[in-house]
Amino acid sequence: MTQLTSHFSLEELTHTEQRGLDNTCPPELLPELLETAKMTERIRNVLGVSIFVSSGYRSLAVNAAVGGRARSDHVKAMAVDFKAPNFGTPYQVCKLLAGQMDSLGIGQVILEYNRWIHVSRNHPAKVINRVITISSAGTEVGIQVVA
Repeated sequence: MTQLTSHFSLEELTHTEQRGLDNTCPPELLPELLETAKMTERIRNVLGVSIFVSSGYRSLAVNAAVGGRARSDHVKAMAVDFKAPNFGTPYQVCKLLAGQMDSLGIGQVILEYNRWIHVSRNHPAKVINRVITISSAGTEVGIQVVA
């Protein structure tokens, strides 16, 4: 196992359940994935509990298979989807992270379907500090209570 940080490995941040699809992170994206792991480590330290990553880096094929956007930060090795049930609900995690984006190096926090948290790193090509909620009703600005 290749450790990127104290708590996150290369294998964990490239794992996929899309059988038969290669999800190896290309060597040129490994520095980006390392920075994403460092951001995720900072988040874990703030939450004070384990984080369960469901999606980190995604190859184009994996991203298409899961219905991700073509320009997703996942394909750039700059995003992580996770849960932290020992801290609280995805809503509670997003509310906390939304107030600490700059210090954690987060450029985007998304509460997705009230089931998981998406975070992506700050980077110059994107508007930073985007905080949104995605639900079956659509996309709303801010972290919203979803029924």
